[in-house]
Amino acid sequence: MKTNLPLDADRLWADVMALADITDPARPYTRRSFTALFLEGRAWLAQRLAEAGLTTRIDTAGNLIGRIEGNNPELGIIAIGSHSDTVPSGGRFDGIAGVATGLEIVRALRQSGTRLDHTIEIIDFLAEEPSEYGLSCIGSRGMTGSLDGKMLDLTEPGGETLRDALRRVGGNPDRLIEAKRNDISAFLELHIEQGIVLESRSLDVGVVTSIVGIRRIEIVFQGEADHAGTTPMALRHDALAAAANTVEAVRRAAEQLAAEGEDYFVATVGILTVEPSASNIVPGRCRLVIDARTTNPELTARFVGTIDRESAAHAAAAKVTRPKFETLSDGPPVACDPDLRAALRQCAHDLGLGEMDLPSGAGHDAAFMSRIAPSAMVFVPCRKGKSHAPEEWADREAIAAGAAVIYQAVRALDQSLPRSRGGEAA
Repeated sequence: MKTNLPLDADRLWADVMALADITDPARPYTRRSFTALFLEGRAWLAQRLAEAGLTTRIDTAGNLIGRIEGNNPELGIIAIGSHSDTVPSGGRFDGIAGVATGLEIVRALRQSGTRLDHTIEIIDFLAEEPSEYGLSCIGSRGMTGSLDGKMLDLTEPGGETLRDALRRVGGNPDRLIEAKRNDISAFLELHIEQGIVLESRSLDVGVVTSIVGIRRIEIVFQGEADHAGTTPMALRHDALAAAANTVEAVRRAAEQLAAEGEDYFVATVGILTVEPSASNIVPGRCRLVIDARTTNPELTARFVGTIDRESAAHAAAAKVTRPKFETLSDGPPVACDPDLRAALRQCAHDLGLGEMDLPSGAGHDAAFMSRIAPSAMVFVPCRKGKSHAPEEWADREAIAAGAAVIYQAVRALDQSLPRSRGGEAA
């Protein structure tokens, strides 16, 4: 690991820790999107961006954006970003490290007296993690024109729509088109690997080659709630029986597809709700949400067809109905930009860091940003690959190394990106 890096590793680390400490004390490290704690973290971040000399705003899609003008604004924007929200008990580094990296890069540029030709933006995307409204990557969807009216009408368990929640955190769903961008020349994101490859090979950084596509499917089974002691087994309409067999079908189908060849495929039932949820009542309603991820959309289509057929059969066998089988969201797999990847590899080499190409099995805002701009990611190792858990950990030196690669890449791209562009911000 090279120690003479072109930024302040201690300052970067302090930012990561400070933002992570804004958490639900009962569930470290939790800062869910749209909550009071999330807004507190946003206020802290906006203050740090302002102190670093950036102007800040929240766009109509609810993204917090810090901006520092370049010498030639007509060249467009080099954007660096990630997200500050977490999953429940989600860890201190997922997303946070990427946002803090952007902040530290701007400070290091200013400290060195460097003003780039390109304008720089640091973006904290709204709700990258799956939100209470059943949707992930809300901010990056909005910035890329991928957040539609059906999504805005999604509701959380208390009945609030995403449309109203977006207003509550400073966005404006009625003017969402204003968030869509066409002035970004390059987008870069740092993230912990959330896997064990880099750690197992003692490498400093991974240059991400591709990001999986993710489809989320909601299934609802409707039966009849009855007394658990007096309703004979043959007369039950047990929604949980259909749901349990469907969960098993998801696991079996995913294992079969994953074993077929080189394409990556995984599927998870991460949400399963039972109503009325009492030990002496036959379950009358069950809802489950499936998360399916792949590098090959054809596998997803086959998986969905299998689960459609099997869940319908399980509903019939349990004498219940299946009123809902619906896709909540669907993002295709994407390849990271080859020119940006080459720049990142060269910068890692110049810094004396060990690097490798690495695909991402997790979703990221960079996947949506690739729809509007060349995009790439840098992974840094995390201990035992742990993520989305309180034990999530990345070393100070690891984050600093990844941030240094992006810092060097930003400086290089400022000179190597095309010197003319075809459009301005929408």
